[in-house]
Amino acid sequence: MATLNLESSSSATSAAASLGISRFQHTPYYCEENVYLLCKKLCEDGTAKPDASDLFVVFISNEKNQIPLWHQRASHRADGVTLWDYHVICVQRRKENSLPDLVWDLDSSLPFPSPLATYVAETIRPSFQLFSEFQRVFRIVHAPIFLKSFASDRRHMKDSSGNWVATPPSYEVIAAEDGTAHNLNEYLAMSSLDVTKSIGDDTVDVVLTEKLGVLVGESRLEEFFSQIPL
Repeated sequence: MATLNLESSSSATSAAASLGISRFQHTPYYCEENVYLLCKKLCEDGTAKPDASDLFVVFISNEKNQIPLWHQRASHRADGVTLWDYHVICVQRRKENSLPDLVWDLDSSLPFPSPLATYVAETIRPSFQLFSEFQRVFRIVHAPIFLKSFASDRRHMKDSSGNWVATPPSYEVIAAEDGTAHNLNEYLAMSSLDVTKSIGDDTVDVVLTEKLGVLVGESRLEEFFSQIPL
């Protein structure tokens, strides 16, 4: 994950370091690995189910690899907007009907975690009119599958000369259970032409069983999670 050129003004640092965010491993620009470890941590400390069945990993990108998100800690603008090539967050589906689903975004300056509706309104801003090249696509993957299948040897974080473009984490690279060394590119391959046209039981079945989950348009993100059985 890297920021694209975006003119900046004053720094946006709100209550980002709230509610135990320091409990989680965070390496700047390695959001996919941060979320992988966050899911494991939420399960280990009892915040999520032990099998991660209430957690979903959400990749955000598009064909142009340029997506605007607001309230990002990497921003130097007052509104916190950042243009990422991609971003990854975790959504927790909560069993109690009176409790909102939660978004865990270690790069956000919003309260941590934030209710899904708040995150969508403040970070994604679907009502904000964007040029077509900035329309965002969401790949939703069930965390139990992601934790078994995801792999990254960090090759995407090296330039053509083999130098790191951002300092890598100190821990070992993440490999899939089947021995795959790198498949991040599979998760990031997404097009607005491939988003699901309807949301129903079949779509939910796919996200609960398929390695790469489903692609959802930005206007239907909340609707999709509301269809996942508690």
